[in-house]
Amino acid sequence: MRIIPAIDIIEGKCVRLTKGDYSTTKMYNENPLEVAKQFEDAGIEYLHMVDLEGAKADHVVNYKVLEKVATKTNLKIDFGGGLKSDDDVFIAFNSGAKQITGGSIAVKNTDTFLRWINKYGTQKIILGADCKNQKIAISGWLEESSLEVVPFIQDYQKNGIQYVVCTDISKDGMLQGPSVDLYRQILNVCSNRSSQSIKLIASGGISHIDELDTLKEIGCEGVIIGKALYENRISLKDLERFL
Repeated sequence: MRIIPAIDIIEGKCVRLTKGDYSTTKMYNENPLEVAKQFEDAGIEYLHMVDLEGAKADHVVNYKVLEKVATKTNLKIDFGGGLKSDDDVFIAFNSGAKQITGGSIAVKNTDTFLRWINKYGTQKIILGADCKNQKIAISGWLEESSLEVVPFIQDYQKNGIQYVVCTDISKDGMLQGPSVDLYRQILNVCSNRSSQSIKLIASGGISHIDELDTLKEIGCEGVIIGKALYENRISLKDLERFL
């Protein structure tokens, strides 16, 4: 199981939110590159970077931070937030992203998202399936759609999607444990199809190192860890056995 620390960006700084609420913004470091280098020095290979300002806007905002981290480290970065157009995706990949995550676009403009999958391939495009009460949320989690998370993933699985990031918004930043039952449900349903099984990346609520063992056991391909690292609930040394 891949360990994927998260760096969320507002005004070029490394921050975290609680349940996606922008009013709860807490700044942890003014220099995201410094944080990224700490991850790399600990043996971590992957990074999940979210442009929180872009997620609320209609375009990518903090791509310069992506570019700096991508050029100054060897981390393999998946980038999301504000990817609404072909130009945004070009900017993200041109700035050094190895993968991009599409959430709102996958709901609001299915044709465009499917075109990205066909153009860049399923190794480079991640489906963002973030939900609250199992309903997909979009626009920086400020809007709740009518789409149920499991059928939403299944529909894109039929169209070849492999990588899926799923955040239970009610768990995000709460340090109360991940939504294991939800992930188990997704994996069970999406593994019983004639199409290729998805690679599910769990996100939200991680609070203790033992939870990573549980997520690995149920079949998650990766896990994104944010506040637990920044609040020292999990140390970089704790992660060594997963690296």
